[in-house]
Amino acid sequence: MTARFHNPVDTRFGWGCLQELATLTEHQTVALVTFPEARGLGLVERIQALLGDRLVYVIEDVQPNPDVAQLRATYERFWQQAADCQVVLAVGGGSAIDTAKALIVGTETGDFDELLALLATGKPFVPAYSKLLIAAPTTAGTGSEVTPWATIWDSASHKKYSLHLDCTWPKVAIIDPQLMLTVPAGVTVSTGLDALSHALESIWNINANPVSDTFAISAIEDILECLPQLRRDLGNQELRSRMALAALKAGLAFSNTKTALAHSISYEMTLHHGLPHGIACSFTLPLVLGLAWGHDAARDRTLQRVFGSDLPKAQAQLREFLHSLEVKTEFADYGVTAPEAEAMIRFAMQGARGKNFIGSQAA
Repeated sequence: MTARFHNPVDTRFGWGCLQELATLTEHQTVALVTFPEARGLGLVERIQALLGDRLVYVIEDVQPNPDVAQLRATYERFWQQAADCQVVLAVGGGSAIDTAKALIVGTETGDFDELLALLATGKPFVPAYSKLLIAAPTTAGTGSEVTPWATIWDSASHKKYSLHLDCTWPKVAIIDPQLMLTVPAGVTVSTGLDALSHALESIWNINANPVSDTFAISAIEDILECLPQLRRDLGNQELRSRMALAALKAGLAFSNTKTALAHSISYEMTLHHGLPHGIACSFTLPLVLGLAWGHDAARDRTLQRVFGSDLPKAQAQLREFLHSLEVKTEFADYGVTAPEAEAMIRFAMQGARGKNFIGSQAA
């Protein structure tokens, strides 16, 4: 078989590489998008010191899971007050980077609802205006810094919108593990499990290829070994760096395959049961591993390189790993009955991400 792997993001990795911001944005004005705690952690001040008067606009109230209720005002204010800035810098987890991706896509009117209407069609479009994006993740998990996708939630209407355009690929990703040192245990675990999900989802995927598999296998092996150790030793610089690299590899893997069934299920669990994304997309991994096994010989061989050839043992290994991180692995643990779970899985199979799953054709 032949394979194509494409990722246009200029990726910088290493302890302290945030310093490269100064040269990367030379002669350009910058708007910063970050999370509420960033100022207290000294991050905003540090970025101001690096950029000087090139930092012309700051958004620092990004909330988890960007929701239209808040994003509308942020978007319209941004295009009214910072329309002339050239670069948007996202510093934070997936929510900050997803928010920034939404902000860089400008509409003809500057109205957010015009963007929502375009997204609701589900078809690609060329935005009236766009800006360059630099993404500097502060968590090891999202992968959003090396992918074009963003999720926008409408919790009031129980909807989600997927944003994916040529311009929403970040121009540059800065993966500096030093930014991750202050991440608490719960977030370290949930984002690490998001990365594990990305890697596994890229394997049991109709779009998988040998290059994405190489990144995915390496990421899975590192996360299985490293995440429990990091949870016990949050200040360990070597472990932070290893997890940052593992999350990057997982991001690169699914940047070419997209996600699959576990993520399709996760959207329902987040919308209707309030489950944080990292847990919502990882608690079903042992179940989905079982559903994936036996549908495609090449996919089985790839999974067996990680888990061995015994399916029950492989599922038990994955289940025990999640339990060791205090993540429950049954739908019933989250208040979902067996009939509801079956209906949710069937519905998830029909979603765009569910259709990427190698078992979806047999469902």
